[in-house]
Amino acid sequence: MQEIITGVIMSFDVVALYLLTTNVRSKFLLALWTGALHAIFPLIGFYFGELLSGIFLDWTGRISSILLFFVGLQLLLSAKNNDVPVIPLYIVAILASFDTFSVSLSFGMLNLQKDVFIISAGVATFTLSYAALHFAQKSSILKSYIFKMAAGLLLIVLSVMLLEW
Repeated sequence: MQEIITGVIMSFDVVALYLLTTNVRSKFLLALWTGALHAIFPLIGFYFGELLSGIFLDWTGRISSILLFFVGLQLLLSAKNNDVPVIPLYIVAILASFDTFSVSLSFGMLNLQKDVFIISAGVATFTLSYAALHFAQKSSILKSYIFKMAAGLLLIVLSVMLLEW
């Protein structure tokens, strides 16, 4: 049961990012890509868990922190100015999936059920990402200047907090 709950929780960071993404043409493909990545990275993590745990556990936290910082900075810069270059969403999906790798490393070392976690993470991420992308496009609140500024500041603060841990 903890594998299923963790798989669902692992999708929340991507859902939060996708709620801020209002102009996506291929919602289904992006959600499918993100769900697949949330299944592939844990699979790799389970197989290489013991061998690479020290190296990647340190780097995944740093990469996630850097990603959050730049996404937050981009939100701040683009809140009023729509001419700011946007980070391609397929790259955001890859970077946001790194955290599933580190979780699967620890699951692999604890000998928990990898298949249940991988399926749970992939399906939950696909479903919730697709829903978030649809909600973001229809919500006028999520498109507002103040919401983007607040979200950008929160992501930057979170990235600094994660880097310090």
